[in-house]
Amino acid sequence: MTNQISEPAASPSSDASKEVEYQLPPEIIRKAVLASIIGNGLEWYDYLLYGFFAYYIKQAFFPAEDAFISTLLVFAVFSISFFLRPIGGILLGIYSDRVGRKPALTLMIFMMGIATVLIAITPSYATIGIAAPIIVILARILQGLSVGGEFGGATAMLVEYAPKNKRLFYGSFQMVSQALATVLAAGLGLLVITTLNEQQTAQWGWRILFLLGGLIAPIGFYIRHQVPETPQFIKLKETKTISKTPIKDLFTQHPRALIAGLGLVAIGGASNYIWFVYMTIYVVEELHLPIRMMFISDLVAGLVLLVLNFIIGRWCDRLGGWRVFVTGVILFGACAFPLFAYVIAEPGFERLLTVQVIGAAIMSLIWAPTPGIFAALFPANVRATGMSLSYNTGVLLFGAVAPILLTILIKYTGDLMMPAYYIIFCACLSLILMRVAKKAIQNPYIE
Repeated sequence: MTNQISEPAASPSSDASKEVEYQLPPEIIRKAVLASIIGNGLEWYDYLLYGFFAYYIKQAFFPAEDAFISTLLVFAVFSISFFLRPIGGILLGIYSDRVGRKPALTLMIFMMGIATVLIAITPSYATIGIAAPIIVILARILQGLSVGGEFGGATAMLVEYAPKNKRLFYGSFQMVSQALATVLAAGLGLLVITTLNEQQTAQWGWRILFLLGGLIAPIGFYIRHQVPETPQFIKLKETKTISKTPIKDLFTQHPRALIAGLGLVAIGGASNYIWFVYMTIYVVEELHLPIRMMFISDLVAGLVLLVLNFIIGRWCDRLGGWRVFVTGVILFGACAFPLFAYVIAEPGFERLLTVQVIGAAIMSLIWAPTPGIFAALFPANVRATGMSLSYNTGVLLFGAVAPILLTILIKYTGDLMMPAYYIIFCACLSLILMRVAKKAIQNPYIE
């Protein structure tokens, strides 16, 4: 493969921390980007299905006389996978940094496919009793381990294949693929609930999408297997500069980068798991709207997010990723309260759709620059591990706890504005953490 990579286009910068630029054939770059988008999209589609169909999953595996207890149980299991994500991120990140981006990414999608099929075929609690939720928990653990390394590995591959001055644009494809996963989950979910009646959907309809997710995983596996290793990782092997102790190196040499990563994820994780996961239960049980409305609004919002991630990603390299990100954080924090107040005042499809679309448009300012900024925080020899550790820890702290925390807070306060308060808190925290780690952002390893 090394014969496909020419020598550096220019001599390395006097700053040894900056990475050299390689000339790659356009067809190889296109193949790598396509493989990352498809593979990453399928991986996140499988993972998001649980949140989208939490309403039906709780009926199948976590039945209880009290709907509040049932909701807590289904979101508790949803959160379990997040506790495994940092562990999966560390293990798969180290594997990616020591063995290669390509083998790590193919392993992840294989693990995700097995876990998703397992959820699809597990009989209900009414059929096999306590064994049903136990199997689902084990499947979510495997999903958590798998997706734990996905962001770091896929982002590293995208950015390391990117031409000079297009790092942020190529990094944004990570979020384009996540938006694609949202569109797939919402679109296919809408198809199921409109084609089948409520009883059919609850009994077996939702399982079709999990089974589909597991069956198409081999496609993603094949596509990723065909992509060559990234030039930066090949360079690490050739120069024998692969880190033997990536965790130690991260905490001793790059602590500010880890903090900056938490700042990036604080608002990003909150936006994703409130806007597209928790909202499914919130709309049905708190706003008392049909679940079909939520799937339609999620589908439209996902499409908006997909398109705008691509457009804004192209702008980021010109405007500066940090500037775009901060603008998005401030807007999201400022608009959270009026958006929720608007839909709560008079719940209905038009208002829900309006709020979801506006929220998605603002979120694109946060999502699009995040992967490129993230990747630049760490040198290539610890990049996948650093991103995976920081990203998954942040998602655990600020994303995973959101659905269960908000369920409890609304139950005992009766205040339906709790999601808005949480978004405002995370926006403020994100800006504070990024300020603390300003030096890491101002001295990137990729320019």
